[in-house]
Amino acid sequence: MRIVVCVKEVLDPDAVNNYALAGRLEIGDDGKSLTQTAIPRLMNGFDEQALEAALRIVDAGADSSITVVSVGEETRDILKHAASLGANEIAAVEIDAAGLDSHAIASLLAAYIRTSGGADLVLCGRQASDDDQGVVPALVGELLDLPTVTIARAVEAQGAGGWRVTRVTPDGDEVVETDGGAVVTISNELGDPRYPTAANKIKARRVKPTLMSAADLGLSDGDLVPRVAFTKQFVPTIQGNCQIISEDTAAATANRLIAQLREDSAIQ
Repeated sequence: MRIVVCVKEVLDPDAVNNYALAGRLEIGDDGKSLTQTAIPRLMNGFDEQALEAALRIVDAGADSSITVVSVGEETRDILKHAASLGANEIAAVEIDAAGLDSHAIASLLAAYIRTSGGADLVLCGRQASDDDQGVVPALVGELLDLPTVTIARAVEAQGAGGWRVTRVTPDGDEVVETDGGAVVTISNELGDPRYPTAANKIKARRVKPTLMSAADLGLSDGDLVPRVAFTKQFVPTIQGNCQIISEDTAAATANRLIAQLREDSAIQ
């Protein structure tokens, strides 16, 4: 069986949050991109868990190969990371992804999967930490005519090429099964992904990704015209007010707090 894991390179969300909390997160003159160049880039966390889900399927004894693919011009570092974790093959669609929308990205990923031999299972992170849209996996499933199962915390191989997926819902776990191939999005409830060993990191440096362009996949510029235009990004102004309530005793403080909450109509 062939498992394809789709991954995205993003800015380190922890570093972005630290800049934002310090009031140093700035948008460039184009109104769309951040000016900070010191923020490291890494594999999207949910995508890393999608790769972990694939590795667990192999660990469970399934006769599977894992291919990791990404779209963008500078994704080789995250692909090397995937190789160090155990991916059998790594591939990149080299294109300037800045002007592409979710549909164009999904078209490139689906075209790669279709032209490279198909997939018995496509795994993606539930969403990317930079845009939080979670649209691409559903579009990939539509373009490949495969069912899409979302927000999974476990994926197991079933007989006859099917899959058993445990989904996370507000009402508890939900188990669904597919008769054949599927696109599955993985959530953080899967658990922490593994770390590569030092030996595997060294070995992964020698692994060369398969590189291709949109033309190699049979797609023209017209196929990648954005349907959704990214027009503006901004850092919202956050204001907070803090009122300190202090009385002589804990009971008096609690009573004053309750009275204040009632005055503010927070409680009745």
